[in-house]
Amino acid sequence: MARASASCPRFRSARNSGKGGKAYGDGMLDRPFCRTLLQKTDSEALAMIRKWVDAGNPMAIYNLGNLYEYGRHGLEKNVTRAVELYERAADLGVSAAHFNLGVMYMMGTEVEEDMDKAFRHYEAAAMSGDVDARFNLGCLEKNAGNNDLALQHFLISAKLGDEDSLGMVKRLFMDGEGTKADYAGALRGYQKAIEEMSSPDRDEAKASGLEMIQRGKSIID
Repeated sequence: MARASASCPRFRSARNSGKGGKAYGDGMLDRPFCRTLLQKTDSEALAMIRKWVDAGNPMAIYNLGNLYEYGRHGLEKNVTRAVELYERAADLGVSAAHFNLGVMYMMGTEVEEDMDKAFRHYEAAAMSGDVDARFNLGCLEKNAGNNDLALQHFLISAKLGDEDSLGMVKRLFMDGEGTKADYAGALRGYQKAIEEMSSPDRDEAKASGLEMIQRGKSIID
C-alpha cells in the first residue's frame, strides 16, 4: 500500500528580466538584441524595447511587460499593463509570457486568483518546452492528490534536465506512486539532457547532477 506522499516543496516563481542587472528576457531576446541592450543605459534600453514593441517583436513585448510588472528602468510598477503585454506576447507564442501569467493567476497576489487561467497558461508554456511550467503543473497535480498526472509532468521535465523534477520522480517512486522503470527512465533522460547542454550550463548541471545520478542508480540497481 502506498504511503501518503508529501506535497511539493516549492513552486517556480515568475521570471524577472531586470533582476540582478540587465538580463533582458532571461536570455530570451535574440542574442544581438541582448548584446545591444547590455551596452545601453536603462533609458536607452527602454527606448529600444519600445521601438521593437511598436514593430511587433514578441520578445520585446514580453520584456516591456516584465519591466512594468517589476517597475524597472524608470517605469512605475503597473501590473495591469504588464498583464496586457504578457497576454499579447503569449498570443504571439512567447512561452515565458504564458509562464509568468500562470504564476500570477496561481498566486493571486497581484491579480485575482484564477486557477483555470493558471492551468491554461502553464499548459501552453509546457507544450512549448518550458521546464518551469511543466514543473509547476506537476506540483499542482501532486498537491491535489493526482499523483499519476504529477508523475507524468515530472517525468517530462526530468528528461529535459530539471534536477528538482528528477527528485520528485524519486520521491514518488519511494512513496510507491511510481515504478522503478519510471525512475530509471527519468535518470537516463536527465543524464542525457545535461550531457547535451552547452557550456557553462553543462558544467554547472553536471556538478550538481552527477552525484544525484549516482545516488539514483544505487537505489534502482
